[in-house]
Amino acid sequence: MTVSSKNILRLAAICALLAGAADAMAKPDPAVGRWGTPADHGIVDIRSCGGGICGRLIGSDVIRSTPGKKDSRNTDTAKRNRPLKGVTLLSGFHKTANGWDGGSVYNPEDGRTYKATITMDGPNTLDLKGCIVWPACKTQEWHRTR
Repeated sequence: MTVSSKNILRLAAICALLAGAADAMAKPDPAVGRWGTPADHGIVDIRSCGGGICGRLIGSDVIRSTPGKKDSRNTDTAKRNRPLKGVTLLSGFHKTANGWDGGSVYNPEDGRTYKATITMDGPNTLDLKGCIVWPACKTQEWHRTR
């Protein structure tokens, strides 16, 4: 069996495409990791979830001083007895050309959930924008902790 130069080129092109696809799949989402928040020195662990990203509260000044602190300000009274540590703060985000959209952020300080977007401002800084209703929004800058 002989291999023509056309077949070699086709095989090389297929290998290059497969290598590029594997490389793209292996790269983690830039938002995945642990992030420090400006409020109470919070630490949020952001992970890939269901085709998007989500984030849980894993530490804060309040949690360090009162490890059993409950989510006592939640507007849903059924959730007020759950531990604050481990509460999902970020959910429902899907990737867009500019970051992540369509998500929500839960604020344990007031117990409310807001529509939100996330954009990266470099590899170690993200901007989380939460809105009651647009344009009534507030943006926080979070920094990667590791």
